[in-house]
Amino acid sequence: MGKIFLEIDRLVLRPISENDFNDIANILQDIEIMYAWEKSFSNDEVIEWINKNIDRYKRDGYSYFLAIDKTNKEVVGVMGPLIENINGKEFIGVAYILNKKSWGRGYATEGIKECIRYIFENTVAEKVIAQIRPENKSSIKVALRLGMELEGEFIKLYEGKHMKHLIYSIKK
Repeated sequence: MGKIFLEIDRLVLRPISENDFNDIANILQDIEIMYAWEKSFSNDEVIEWINKNIDRYKRDGYSYFLAIDKTNKEVVGVMGPLIENINGKEFIGVAYILNKKSWGRGYATEGIKECIRYIFENTVAEKVIAQIRPENKSSIKVALRLGMELEGEFIKLYEGKHMKHLIYSIKK
């Protein structure tokens, strides 16, 4: 399975590698999953996304990790802490993207709760954020369940599009 970043009740989070292409492509190339990005990824973009995360592990020590169900060994998605840049200011945030069959099963809440704990115990961060598109009601519910509060909003430029994001946060 490779080196484990975090292990919790139902999930193991481990670094993504090039060998995970098919699992990552199944997520990033599904437009229903990627609706908040308003696009699905090409094969080249999936490879670029994997390499970007590998670079973040080297630079930051964390990024998106492959989330695997401990019982059936199936990939449920990707999640983890990320360095987020909002209007020129850096924050540590949390993010996740789950396979459709993993939606509504509590994986995001369980995994992100542990990522927040990890950030507060292993970094100097006094606050953790989550950037969420307003139409992503499920992720807003996860943020609220974790005790995050709406802090504000900003416009993110992605692929030439101006996309409104809500900023949820939790303090140490």
